[in-house]
Amino acid sequence: MCRLRFALTYILCTTLFAQSPKYGLGRTPTPEEVRAMDITPAPDGTGLPAGHGTALEGREVYARRCARCHGPKGEGGDEPKQSTLVGGRGSLKTAKPLKTAGSYWPYATTIWDYVNRAMPLEHPGTLTHNQVYSLVAWILQMNGIVGENDVLDAKSLPRIKMPNRDGFVPDARPDVGTKPIAKPKKPVKKSGR
Repeated sequence: MCRLRFALTYILCTTLFAQSPKYGLGRTPTPEEVRAMDITPAPDGTGLPAGHGTALEGREVYARRCARCHGPKGEGGDEPKQSTLVGGRGSLKTAKPLKTAGSYWPYATTIWDYVNRAMPLEHPGTLTHNQVYSLVAWILQMNGIVGENDVLDAKSLPRIKMPNRDGFVPDARPDVGTKPIAKPKKPVKKSGR
C-alpha cells in the first residue's frame, strides 16, 4: 500500500510541475524574424537572395576566411576527408569515394546554402551574400565547372550543371512502413516484482 501511495504522489507531483508557469525565458519570434532566417534556396534558385560574385573575388575571400581549414587550393586541411573541396571526380563508385563540391554535390544552390549557413566554421553566417556567391564561384572554378570571370548570381547559379546532378536516384520507398511491425516469434513473458 505504501508503494501505491508513493507512486500516486509521484505522478501527481510530476504532473503539477509539468503545469507550472513559464519561466519567462525567450520570446516568440516576429514574422519578420522568421522570414529573415527562412532562406532555403531550391535547386531552381527560388529563395536565393540578391548578390553576385566571381571566382576572382572569391579567391581573396577564400584566402582570408577558408584556406586555413580547406587548404590553399581546396585540397583539405588537417581533416582532409571532411574539408576537401576539390577533386574526386570519378571516385564515387570506388572503395574510397572522395565527396567534394566538384564530385558529389548535385546542385550549385546547395553549395551556396551550405556556405551561407555554416561557414566559416568559427563564425557561421557572417559572410555577406556577395562573399558567398564569390566563394561558390571560386570553389566551382577550382573544380573546373565555371570560369574565373563568370558572374554568379540568383539567376546564373541554378543554371550550372553540376557533374553529379544525375547521380542521385529518388527513393521510391515510403517514409513509413505500410505493414505493422512483426510480432515476436516467442511469446513475451511479463515478469513482476
